[in-house]
Amino acid sequence: MQELTPRQIVAELDKHIVGQDDAKRAVAIALRNRWRWQQLPEEIRKEITPKNIIMIGPTGVGKTEITRRLAQLIEAPFIKVEATKYTEVGYYGRDVESMVRDLVDSAKNLVREKKRVELVDKAKVRVEERLLDLLVPPPDWEPSHLESTEEDQKEDSKDRYERTRDKFRKMLSKGDLEDKEVEISIDQKSSPVQVFSNMGMDQMDVDLQGMLEKMMPGQSKSRKLTVKEARKVLLEQEVEGLMDKDAIAEEAIELAERNGIVFIDELDKICTSEEGGGSRGGDVSRQGVQRDLLPIVEGTTVQTRSGSVKTDYMLFIAAGAFHRTKPSDLMPELQGRFPIRVELKELTRDDFLRILTEPTSSITMQYQALLKTEGVKIKFEKDGLEELAEIAFQVNQTTQNIGARRLHTILERLLEEVSYDAPDLTVKKIKIDAAYVQQKLHAIVEDEDLSKFIL
Repeated sequence: MQELTPRQIVAELDKHIVGQDDAKRAVAIALRNRWRWQQLPEEIRKEITPKNIIMIGPTGVGKTEITRRLAQLIEAPFIKVEATKYTEVGYYGRDVESMVRDLVDSAKNLVREKKRVELVDKAKVRVEERLLDLLVPPPDWEPSHLESTEEDQKEDSKDRYERTRDKFRKMLSKGDLEDKEVEISIDQKSSPVQVFSNMGMDQMDVDLQGMLEKMMPGQSKSRKLTVKEARKVLLEQEVEGLMDKDAIAEEAIELAERNGIVFIDELDKICTSEEGGGSRGGDVSRQGVQRDLLPIVEGTTVQTRSGSVKTDYMLFIAAGAFHRTKPSDLMPELQGRFPIRVELKELTRDDFLRILTEPTSSITMQYQALLKTEGVKIKFEKDGLEELAEIAFQVNQTTQNIGARRLHTILERLLEEVSYDAPDLTVKKIKIDAAYVQQKLHAIVEDEDLSKFIL
């Protein structure tokens, strides 16, 4: 984990997310506390658990994005799950423990990518030797009782082969053989248990699919590829062969236990409101999810295909709009496991304007880059951006408030005609000012009923 101060973490988040300073400070402190925890002696460390966070705010204000960027920042295993897809045993849905298994899979991917970088140079050397074997097959010498003259001939043949191989090695390094065809063998991976995928195979503690793959005979297929194409295939094979799967699994479990971040969205949807009693079937299921979620957040051991994983020191960040419910509607035990609560604010006109201009990969820059591939240059004028921000704010106020996602629908509508005609346009420079925005969007915004569907 990088030694980033809370101020540095907030500065990094500011590059991608506008506003929501309270939420950024909360996650920055939580992340720094994770680093501080790792510096402690073992006897003190086991007494301290992460302080989990609940983010409260409407959709589209940055709850998920803050957490996702945070995980990218520290290269930590991260998964986002929706609380509504879990149900207690006896109801349709996934097992709550599957979120830990998904987190371990995420950790394994991170470890594999790290190992790949470490092994790629060694694998390239092996790939070169395999390509030379394919381009210059070694001659077949008979290991029989040879007389001296035949032995000399054999030595000469070996020397000639080595000289030829060296010659091809130089040609290979120069790129002179990239278009030459070679025949390679490619392993075909079968998936014998995919037919059971809808029956909960992902929730099994035993890696049954892996066991069956080992039992089933391996299948390989010969393909003719150019040296350029074969190099990529062989590199993947060599990197895979050099990896120690057991070591990767052990490192992934440790990474998930120490640095794992689980983002639980839609937590408010599993709250049970006091209104109308609590005996309805839906409330029973929601209470069941809370009960199943509690031991995971408190700290338990989950069996995965890679081994046992402890959840005691994972960081859980929950989020929800909490329009019709409130955090106090959660089970008291679950409330106590989320001691930090942060309220995210609704986006204002100024926020929309900042979202359009400030982030390093703002939505306006994305559209400019997309249309630039067609030779079309889009220029957003200041008054045009202000008009877009105003329309986004007004539509959110008069219809369903979907936060910053409104900008995607508005810009898609604004540039729909340009995107369609881009390959055939004679004028390749387009200025987006207030007049252009009003011309394209004003009629739709005025018609409130229509804006519900279009914007």
